[in-house]
Amino acid sequence: MFDTLDDERAIEGLPIRLVIALVVGVASLSVMMNMVSGISAIGVSELDVQPEPEVATLGETDTVSVAVVGPDGSRVSGATVIARGDSAMLDGVATATTDESGTANLDIDPSLGENQADGTVSFEVKPPANSEYVDRRENTALLVIRE
Repeated sequence: MFDTLDDERAIEGLPIRLVIALVVGVASLSVMMNMVSGISAIGVSELDVQPEPEVATLGETDTVSVAVVGPDGSRVSGATVIARGDSAMLDGVATATTDESGTANLDIDPSLGENQADGTVSFEVKPPANSEYVDRRENTALLVIRE
């Protein structure tokens, strides 16, 4: 009776070979997908900001000039700069667009908490449309101090 259920046509080790092939295939696919997604990022450049002044005294600074620069230091025109209160508080959000010289002037009035000696205002950059620029990393912040 058990002779009819005995099947010796199976290949020994086949399940472990399938598992190994699956693991190697998934690893290869992830490497290839990473390479393909990296290709689209080859032509893009990260933007940063250079606020002037970099350190502002509470109550003395109303206008901050922010230059948007590429990785090689060249200025970028047509970018939108957004100032947000970080540890220093702002009344809302201030926005401005960079001119031909790559500079935007923002009218801000930062404030600090009662027991706060300093704080920061963070900047975000929206690159010009159809450009090779991105803004993924944190930008230089404006330091606000109390004297």
